[in-house]
Amino acid sequence: MSLEEQVVNKLIEKNYHISFAESCTGGLCCGTLVNVSNASRVLDMSFVTYANEAKIALLGVSADTISSFGVVSEEVAAEMASGVAAKAGCQIGVGITGVAGPTGGTAVKPVGMVCFGFCVNSNVSTYTCRFGDLGRNQVRKASVEFVFKKLLELI
Repeated sequence: MSLEEQVVNKLIEKNYHISFAESCTGGLCCGTLVNVSNASRVLDMSFVTYANEAKIALLGVSADTISSFGVVSEEVAAEMASGVAAKAGCQIGVGITGVAGPTGGTAVKPVGMVCFGFCVNSNVSTYTCRFGDLGRNQVRKASVEFVFKKLLELI
């Protein structure tokens, strides 16, 4: 059984709903979940908030947080996760922000660095992965795999 099938089954079992706030993954997490039959039982809405302004307007991410820590940070990922959970009225919110590449990386935040926030019943945890310069789509795929593995641990 695939990771996403396991996640959907676990969400159904717990009667939980999930919502994603995606930046660098561009909706790939949500799309992966929707590949599973019965996804409609656990998903009502998700957001692709690529621009900072979208993160602020739709998810309630603080402009000060972006200014202080940068858009690619665990702090922003945490606010994305809690913001999307609140907006969707669901038990689980996932926030993803990173540098998929091939451009946009710096010495401090290189290509392949992705920050994740998970809000599970109002408890927020964050993680940073440095996947390396694997290529844009491979960074996105690695991010989705990380999200689904981590969801299995957290729910």
